[in-house]
Order: sequence, then structure tokens, then C-alpha cells
Amino acid sequence: MKAIVQTKYGSPEVLQFKEVEKPAPKDNEVLVRIHATPATAADCAMLKGPYLGRLFGMGLTRPNNPIPGTLLAGEIEAVGKDVKLFNVGDQIFGSTDLGFGCYAEYICLPEEDALVSKPVNMTYEEAAAIIDGAITALPFLRDAGNISSGQKVLINGASGSVGSAAVQLARYYGAEVTGVCSSANLEMVKSLGADKVVDYTKEDFTKSGQIYDIIFDTVGKSSFSRCKTSLTQEGIYLSTVYGLAIMLQMLRTSMIGSKKAILMLAGTRSSSQKAEDLIFLKELIEVGKIKPVIDRCYPLEQTAEAHNYVAKGHKKGNVVLTVDHNHRGRTHGK
Repeated sequence: MKAIVQTKYGSPEVLQFKEVEKPAPKDNEVLVRIHATPATAADCAMLKGPYLGRLFGMGLTRPNNPIPGTLLAGEIEAVGKDVKLFNVGDQIFGSTDLGFGCYAEYICLPEEDALVSKPVNMTYEEAAAIIDGAITALPFLRDAGNISSGQKVLINGASGSVGSAAVQLARYYGAEVTGVCSSANLEMVKSLGADKVVDYTKEDFTKSGQIYDIIFDTVGKSSFSRCKTSLTQEGIYLSTVYGLAIMLQMLRTSMIGSKKAILMLAGTRSSSQKAEDLIFLKELIEVGKIKPVIDRCYPLEQTAEAHNYVAKGHKKGNVVLTVDHNHRGRTHGK
């Protein structure tokens, strides 16, 4: 089978499109024929081998799994003899956690992994696109932020993968949503349900005098100290970007003060938690409460180019890698 192979940490140029052995499922595994997988900002970060990721089992000096990618949409092609949850032909989407392996034509996964039926009203590309942002935004807003109807919520980086999902989820929970993005993306963020939009190239939301119950920084461009005066007395600052500063702020605000800074490593949650969230998101998708935003699609063999584009930090929503099993440049639909 064809796959993207990474034998060392580095820039996107370390990614190679190669022929590798097709896996066979163990008794408790399913063989998934992958049709689409997103190229995410997290994938770009993992490419370089961040120290925290290496400590979490990526591999100290080189990737333990040479095939990157943690999210997928595809079809069950074969099942092990002990598999009970899936059948051949099932269309699924899901996550491999930190097991990687999704930048390929096929992958074998335990049936207990975070895999659920694909939304019936989505293509494989759309299903792959929605996972990345939504499976991160949901636990941040619902669990860490304890979002509720009537709250004022600001999403910084509202046009990105996590941000575009967060806008829609905050709207679903009944919040008044303010999205922060660039001039080019204002209308798109409005179309996702934002009540107000702020063009960060023209206005600093921390100096507007507006206050919010939740400020969710999905891009790591602000800080708790900058946003503190823009939070209500019991307000919460959420960040997806880890670092020493936010960790110290979390520790300090957990002990003193009513305003809180919270960082969550959403990717380290259990497979069962992620599966439950995917089922919930699938229901929202099928009733039209959430939709994906796809900036570009690249064929799998152009993964390095996709990573270079994502690394620029200006994508709208998601970038998707499509897997052509006929090797004729065709993009799959449902």
C-alpha cells in the first residue's frame, strides 16, 4: 500500500510517499480503508518532535510509528474474528490517539478505539475535516469552560479548525458568540453563527471594554494576563497551546482569584471519551448544527505541500488529504 513515511523529525520535507506493507487485522482489530485524513496544525507540530510529545510516547529520537496522522474517515474492509462492533462495509470516522498511522491507504485499529459511524450527510473529506476542530473544541467549552446558555463567549482564532468548530458549538449551547479573525474571514465566521466579529488587524479585543464569561484562545495569540480584564468576575480563559506561562497561570489561578486560566491536552483523553464525543458530534452534524469548513484538499502524495501550507497559519478551517486507491488523482466522495 501507499503511505507517507517519516523516519526522522524535521520539516515537511522529511515526509516521503512510499510503498509499505499492507497491515492485516488481529483478532480484535478492524482493517480500515482510509479515504481522507486531515493535515492539522498538531500534525505539523508533531512533525518536529516536540519534547512533550516525545515524553508521551512518540519516540525520543525518531517517530515510533513512521506513518503520521491521527484522524481518519474511511470504510471497514476486514474484521478480526473477535470483532463485535463493526462489520465489513461500515463507513466510519475517528481517531487513533497518539498511535498515528493515518497518512496511508490502510490502517488496523482495535475496535475499542475512538471509531464511530460516519455522519450519513457527509463525504469522507467532510467527516475527516470536522473531527480535528470539533473533538478539541467540545471538551474545552463543555468540560473545562462549563459553557451554558446566555453566556458571552469570545473565540480567538475563529476561522481556524478549532475556532470554526468552537463558534458553532458555543452557538449550539446558547451562548452569545464573538469571533476574532482577520478581515478576509469575517463573513465566513458570521456564517458559522457568530453574533459579533472582531477584525484583529484593526481592533484589539482586550481593549474594547467588553467582558466575557469565556475567552477561548484557539491559536495561542493572547495570554491570560492580557485577557484578564476582559473576563467577568468568574470568567474562564481557555488555551489550546501549552507552554510554561499558561501552566504557571493555571497553577496560580487554581489557588487564588476567581478568574481561571485552563489548559487541556484534549488529545490525551481516553478512546472511550473521544468515542462518546464523536457520537454526540455525529448527532449534531446530522441535524445540521455543525458543518465543516474545508480550505483545501491535497492528494496524499502531496502531504509535504499540505503541511507547508498549514504551517503558514492562515488556513480557513481545515486542510484535508484525500487517498486515491486507484492512483488516478480522483478525490473520493461518500
